[in-house]
Amino acid sequence: MQVSLATSAGRAGRSNEDFVGAVPGAVVLLDGAGIPGAESLCFHGVAWYTQRLGGALLGHLSRDDGQDLTAVLATAIGEIAAAHGDTCDIGDPRSPQATVAVVRAYRGRLDYLLLADSFLILDPAHGGPQVITDDREVTARRGCSAPLDGIAPGTLEYDRVRDSCAEALRARRNQVGGYWIAKDDPRAAREAVTGSRSLADLNGAALLSNGASRIVSPYGLTDWPGVLALLAADGPSGVIRRARQAEAAGLGAAAAQAPDDATVAHCTHLP
Repeated sequence: MQVSLATSAGRAGRSNEDFVGAVPGAVVLLDGAGIPGAESLCFHGVAWYTQRLGGALLGHLSRDDGQDLTAVLATAIGEIAAAHGDTCDIGDPRSPQATVAVVRAYRGRLDYLLLADSFLILDPAHGGPQVITDDREVTARRGCSAPLDGIAPGTLEYDRVRDSCAEALRARRNQVGGYWIAKDDPRAAREAVTGSRSLADLNGAALLSNGASRIVSPYGLTDWPGVLALLAADGPSGVIRRARQAEAAGLGAAAAQAPDDATVAHCTHLP
């Protein structure tokens, strides 16, 4: 399997809270969640968390033993929780966490796992792309943000309701009926979106963090087949470059104009 990788911090002088890496036959992409004020809960920070969790996942996947991906993720989450559970308040909903996307080629199959809102694009040998994501956080965020409808941004009332909405969203994290993300509880791995496809049926696959997927939504610069075409022509860095151009032009809603960490992994020549 040939893998091309690219990642870019959203802002100069700030740590990139995404992570991407590969070992023979497997790729891992994480998108760290940075919660304002979390430094008082975990002095390590979000970038540390994604790097440690990503490294642990790659270490287990390098064994190439075909272990179930949910078990691999559960073990890795437990290891990182143990590494800073004595020094940090990892049980607080605001402490460091990350989305997880994994693909692994093993015995003629491409296994995948997604937890929270990163994206996997499968490029079938026949037909259009299959896009897979875990959209439960998006659904929960939409429901929690409903009270903001009709309130003018920039007002004291808007700020008060927004803070209440953020608290309501945090209360749904890693809860039945809410959404799931890698944090301190290994049981979250059981809730991941998983599947498998025959390698013979695929030309390739791509993983995108939320910051990179913006070129499809909300920026509307292309569609998912267009992302695959852009990857074929310009590689992962081309996708990120388009996202940066859109951010600079002020496209999309105000919430999506602030530059975000963006990461892409493109897998071709599948075994």
